[in-house]
Amino acid sequence: MKHRPLLLPLALLVPLALAACHKPAEPAADPAATTATADQAPPAMADTAALLPAYHWNLAEATDAQGQKIEALFANPDKPLQLDFADGRVSVSNTCNRMTGGFVLAGDKATLGPMASTLMACPDPKLAALDAEVGTRLAGELTVASTAGDVPQLVLTNAAGDRLVFHGTPTPATRFGGPAERVFLEVGPETRPCSHPLIPDKQCLQVREIKFDENGLRAGEPGEWQNFYEQIEGFTHQPGTRNVLRVDRYTLANPPADASANAYVLDMVVESETVKR
Repeated sequence: MKHRPLLLPLALLVPLALAACHKPAEPAADPAATTATADQAPPAMADTAALLPAYHWNLAEATDAQGQKIEALFANPDKPLQLDFADGRVSVSNTCNRMTGGFVLAGDKATLGPMASTLMACPDPKLAALDAEVGTRLAGELTVASTAGDVPQLVLTNAAGDRLVFHGTPTPATRFGGPAERVFLEVGPETRPCSHPLIPDKQCLQVREIKFDENGLRAGEPGEWQNFYEQIEGFTHQPGTRNVLRVDRYTLANPPADASANAYVLDMVVESETVKR
């Protein structure tokens, strides 16, 4: 009868050999394999590294070391504090000012660099104070834990014992399955009737694509005005207002037969002008 070799720690090999000398000797551990295993990141942290940039992270809970809710972090309950991770940086939104700083993940620890922010003034004192709270609570070394699932969860704990729990919602790149093409669309002030077999009396935005050079100046001639049948996620058209939008355009792998092959997500409004009607 063959005995399958067992891989056991060296400390257990000696007593086992004395108690059962008829068993075959276990092979010694391979130092190279041991070194390779030790150098690998723990699976949970590898998942965290992949999980962070795939979601928008909205604050769901925040408690201090005594277990008391940190009310100051919920100054804007309709738009909870949001974190986004990309290219070694974290961006903070739904605050008075947009904030960004360096972010380094190593094991179950993360280090945040000093936050830079825009310099807007907010009339709501609670919202204005939110920036300082974020700068205090999200600073220095943090302990990081994450779970995947239908609603991914990210837990950040700072040195003072503050515990912040974030819930994840997929980014457009996650939802649409790939990176986007950045384009600029000029949206006319008025919609026009456009034929659609499934939507009677449909009104279409009037849109043309424009180009900018590296100095931010318009380059070349804009495209032709066209009926725009799609929606631009995050943009609401106001009649009488002309806009220039910076938009992320995603190519859908398997679009429905009666739908566009592209999805559009607003990145920012570059220009906005009220046009006399």
